Amino acid sequence: MLMAQITGAWTLAALDRLPDDGNTYELVDGELFVTPAPSPAHEFLASALRAILEPYVKAQRLGKVYSPSSVIRTGGSEVEPDLMVRPAPSTPPNTWEEMPIPLLVVEVLSKTTRRRDHAQKRAFYLRSGVAEYWIVDGEHRTIRVVTPNADDVVPDSKLVWQPTGASEALEIDVAAYFREALG
Repeated sequence: MLMAQITGAWTLAALDRLPDDGNTYELVDGELFVTPAPSPAHEFLASALRAILEPYVKAQRLGKVYSPSSVIRTGGSEVEPDLMVRPAPSTPPNTWEEMPIPLLVVEVLSKTTRRRDHAQKRAFYLRSGVAEYWIVDGEHRTIRVVTPNADDVVPDSKLVWQPTGASEALEIDVAAYFREALG
């Protein structure tokens, strides 16, 4: 079984010195998370969801859909979600700290990230002001919707997302999404 390496007492300066070696390095509250490259199934899930989100985000003028290599950096932590929707800034900022807080963050679970996506990263996203956090579980074919000050929701058939500023809701047929991504 693959395990993510977790260590403590890391800083953003130390994170910035790590090598570009194919792993993803994230820092949450002083803990370093090292994740190997994702599996094909993980990428199929992220890609299929991005294909659903992009036309909606564009039509509703909500901003842009970002994928890995785009980060959330705040409060001494830095994470690289699988997908996120951020309002578009009027001009590109110089640092990630200057980017707007995402309207939506999506993490696709893997064997190495399951625990942290449900615990440390969940707490970080909610504390950072992310309006909605989706946890995509390909193994169980579910999407857990996490919002501040509310119980989690795991839609049986349709996931409905209508962020602030959207005139219409996005409706995702959950079963069809997983069939498209995983067969």
